[in-house]
Amino acid sequence: MGYLDEALSYSNPSQSVETPSSGGGLSQNGKFSYGYASSAGKRSSMEDFFETRIDGVDGEIVGLFGVFDGHGGARAAEYVKRHLFSNLITHPKFISDTKSAITDAYNHTDSELLKSEDSHNRDAGSTASTAILLGDRLLVANVGDSRAVISRAGNAIAVSRDHKPDQSDERERIENAGGFVMWAGKVGGVLAVSRAFGDRLLKQYVVADPEIREEKIDDSLEFLILASDGLWDVFSNEEAVAMVKEVEDPEDSAKKLVAEAIKRGSKDNITCVIVRFLDTASSSHVSSSSSNKMPPLGDLKISSNETKQVQIDAEN
Repeated sequence: MGYLDEALSYSNPSQSVETPSSGGGLSQNGKFSYGYASSAGKRSSMEDFFETRIDGVDGEIVGLFGVFDGHGGARAAEYVKRHLFSNLITHPKFISDTKSAITDAYNHTDSELLKSEDSHNRDAGSTASTAILLGDRLLVANVGDSRAVISRAGNAIAVSRDHKPDQSDERERIENAGGFVMWAGKVGGVLAVSRAFGDRLLKQYVVADPEIREEKIDDSLEFLILASDGLWDVFSNEEAVAMVKEVEDPEDSAKKLVAEAIKRGSKDNITCVIVRFLDTASSSHVSSSSSNKMPPLGDLKISSNETKQVQIDAEN
């Protein structure tokens, strides 16, 4: 386990449509800041979860960010939020072979989720769009149709692919496993994503194998947007990046995106996490002697317009 298992997490309290739950923080080494906003939107129930976490593994500061969009209830998304990153950072190859550790952690978390389910939760599932910041590496892993988009040198670039059943390679994989995709683009006629955690009854076809993309963190990388499909249903990648560019504070820009998605008529839950990569000038106040130390809890910025929890997860 790392030095600190600290999570700033939204726990689905009742909330108004107009005021999303929000917050944010800053890494002690000054290399990145982050903000988040989450709203049930126009739906009566909330199945979105997210995780924003700074931890330490083998002396390295690690940023872990994720958006988890549940279907068939909230349980699967909540389970993945609580366990995926802990399973990842305790993997023996997390530092030496991070990509294989991510794949193992995704599949292990999926297996443990299925084992933990009872008959009442067997149809629940969840997407996961996650970002791991490790040194000068940004590793994005995705299962489902939440999405990760970066701004590099002013350009919007999708760094994940929405897993939809009507994509040719996904359809072929499902059909080769004995499944079928309906004309409406749903696995077995019921599920609109082709990869997910959970979904026991469709597990043979709906896998939790992540697609992983690595980006170099350098001066041209400005920020990352992770968001559930409630945002992307009404925003293009370019529109979202343009709006974030206008607001320097990542919490404020996340709130602006969520509020605008509601105004545009999104019918789903909406969750957004933004990570802004800071240049040397903006982080010059941080001494080089502290760059490989974990931040004390008091150094993290926590701001909110709604109820949030700081959870110390001692499960592992």
